[in-house]
Amino acid sequence: MVRVRFAPSPTGPLHIGGVRTALYNYLFARQNGGKMILRIEDTDQTRFVPGAEQYIIEALDWLGIQFDEGVHIGGPYGPYRQSDRKPMYRQYADQLIRDGWAYYAFDKPEALEAKRKEYEAEKKTFQYDCNTRSGMENSLSLGMEEAQRRIDAGEPYVVRFKFPDNIDITVHDLIRGDVTMNSRLLDDKVLFKSDGMPTYHLANIVDDHTMEITHVIRGEEWLPSAPLHVMLYKAFGWEAPQFAHLPLLLKPEGNGKLSKRDGDRLGFPVFPLEWHDPKSGEISSGYREKGYLPQAVVNMLALLGWNPGTEQEIMSMDELIKLFNIEHISKNGAKFNLDKAKWFNHEYFQKLSDEEVASYLEAQLKEHGISAEHGYVVKVAGMMKERITFPSELWETCCYFFQAPTEYNEKDVAKRWTPDMHIHMQKVIDILNTVPFEHDAIHKALLDDYIAANGLNTGKVMNSLRIAVVGRTVGPDMITLILTIGKEETIQRIKHAIETIKVN
Repeated sequence: MVRVRFAPSPTGPLHIGGVRTALYNYLFARQNGGKMILRIEDTDQTRFVPGAEQYIIEALDWLGIQFDEGVHIGGPYGPYRQSDRKPMYRQYADQLIRDGWAYYAFDKPEALEAKRKEYEAEKKTFQYDCNTRSGMENSLSLGMEEAQRRIDAGEPYVVRFKFPDNIDITVHDLIRGDVTMNSRLLDDKVLFKSDGMPTYHLANIVDDHTMEITHVIRGEEWLPSAPLHVMLYKAFGWEAPQFAHLPLLLKPEGNGKLSKRDGDRLGFPVFPLEWHDPKSGEISSGYREKGYLPQAVVNMLALLGWNPGTEQEIMSMDELIKLFNIEHISKNGAKFNLDKAKWFNHEYFQKLSDEEVASYLEAQLKEHGISAEHGYVVKVAGMMKERITFPSELWETCCYFFQAPTEYNEKDVAKRWTPDMHIHMQKVIDILNTVPFEHDAIHKALLDDYIAANGLNTGKVMNSLRIAVVGRTVGPDMITLILTIGKEETIQRIKHAIETIKVN
């Protein structure tokens, strides 16, 4: 059975790039009838941020990315938080040492720093590897007897992986094909720290194996670590999962990885939910709080680095699951496009029922102290939702359906309202009082029998009527608007405009 995992670290809010990684794992698992696991990788306790784990869970739940096992729901392969699995990692580090795949290293931080500076002075870069380890303080250079004596004496140490000298290591990637690197270019990574915690590399491999993960789908920033991971599987005698390293999400300009700074600079979120930093108190915006619909965010993210091989852009989660193909993921980074993100949200807003849109609108009416009959709100919502991209725009777009204007846009008045306009507005009142109050009758009497018959400027008269009713030259079809708010309300607004708007 296909088993994939999303394994974030609780070091802060979940970046939208991480959300895309979770989404691709989810689509792949569901398409293959597999399992999706949420594992929290908190081996680096110094970077732990309170609230980050719950934030990750809430964000993915909001987006509809569901898990079969995980830190929040349990499962047969738990525990699913690495700090809760701490006792098990020691045995694997010991196994690697016994089998000659790892060694103890006692180098103090100041000694390592001195070595780096020594190399820098020669315009070189120091790396703890097969070329340099014999000159360092470790069980390979000191011998196991001396190493054991130091350990027994309580001297701090780490366990490092021992790369074989000068071998080519090939990682087969489902997106990039074969990626080969020589071991001389790789440093002997720390696998186990003196605090008794494994590093990411050891814990990740052990957890993936013991949780029977079949496919590791993660960001391309982990590609340089893949040779180490492949070698760890070999060292343990385990079958490695299949790897797929996803392209980066790039800045809108395309030059570099998308960051929070880019979002702050250009005014868009890079996190799914609003984040309140417990240390600094800083608040970072989220897609949910900005009014993005989860379906729109999912659809937008799915197409940042992948396409179905067709021109289709709007896809539900079920459609994405059906169409997803890991071979169609691009090797190249995908530029974030704010206009496209807004377009997706607009498209999904149009898919909401009139009742759903009305629920947003009613909440905003309540904020403005306005109560309205539910059926009327639903009617207005259905009429106006095509103009909406974000729910927050509803009040500004629809307010004139619920309250008469108290002021009039000066530029619109200067452009449309001529000194004789009060005569034409009074004629509109007369027409509304004499003809049947239905669309065709009003249209004929106003536009044909009055405006056209008298050679008047249709735009000027109708836009002035709009100013009187709305306060500015925006809104739906004018006669539809009149029929919606009603005859009495319309006439009252026109009379108020006649009395209030004065032009020379």
